[in-house]
Amino acid sequence: MRRRRLSCRRERRQRSSWPRQKRAYAAVLARRSASSQRGLDGDAWLHDHGAGPRQRRDPSACPSELSLPRSPTIMPDAPAIRRATLDDAETLVRFNEAMAEETEDKTLDPKTVRAGVQAVFDTPEQAFYFVAERDGAIVGSLMITTEWSDWRNADFWWIQSVYVRPSARRTGVYAALHREVRRRAREADGVCGLRLYVEQDNAAAQAAYETLGMNEPPYRMYEEML
Repeated sequence: MRRRRLSCRRERRQRSSWPRQKRAYAAVLARRSASSQRGLDGDAWLHDHGAGPRQRRDPSACPSELSLPRSPTIMPDAPAIRRATLDDAETLVRFNEAMAEETEDKTLDPKTVRAGVQAVFDTPEQAFYFVAERDGAIVGSLMITTEWSDWRNADFWWIQSVYVRPSARRTGVYAALHREVRRRAREADGVCGLRLYVEQDNAAAQAAYETLGMNEPPYRMYEEML
C-alpha cells in the first residue's frame, strides 16, 4: 500500500511539473526567435522571412526530448564594398524605386529619380554612394550625405537610401556596408560622426543599428515640405 501511495505521489508531481516544462520550452523558443531577428544585418527590416517547415512531434513528448529547429550555418561570402561610379547609376535608380515601393508604398517618377542619382555624381562633395558586390553583381547600396556641424567644426555623414536585394537580405550585406562607411569616415579629414534616421516602429532596424555600435540621441526629427 505504501509503495502504491508513493507511486501516486510521484505521478502527481510529474503531472504538476508539466505546465512548467511547457512554459520553459515556450520561453526557449521565444528567445531563439528574438535572437534570430536581431542579427547584425540591418536590411532585415525590409522583408519578413518565413520560419521554415514546422517540426512535427508527439504531443505527449517531454519538451526536453524535442530538438529545437536549427538555423542555417552556411553563409555567402562577405560582399566587396566600393564607391559607386556613374556606370552604377541605373542600378541605383532601380534600387530607389524598389525601396520607395516596399517601405512607403510609393511609386516614384523614374525621370526624377534618374536626375536625382545623376546629381549625386555631379556633386560628390555633397553626396556619394557605396555599393556592395557579390559574385560580380551589386546586391546592396547606400548613399552618404554630409551635414556641417559648427559646434564640432566637422561634418556628420548621414546614411540614407539603404537598399539590399531581397535574395541577399540577412546575409551581412548592410553590416559590411556600414563597417566600410565607418572605416572611411574615420580615415577622412573633418568627419565627426555617422547619423541616420529610422521609423519609430521599426524595431528590427533599430536593434541592428545598435548592434553595430550606434545609439539613439535625444532628438526628434521635424520637416516642412516645400
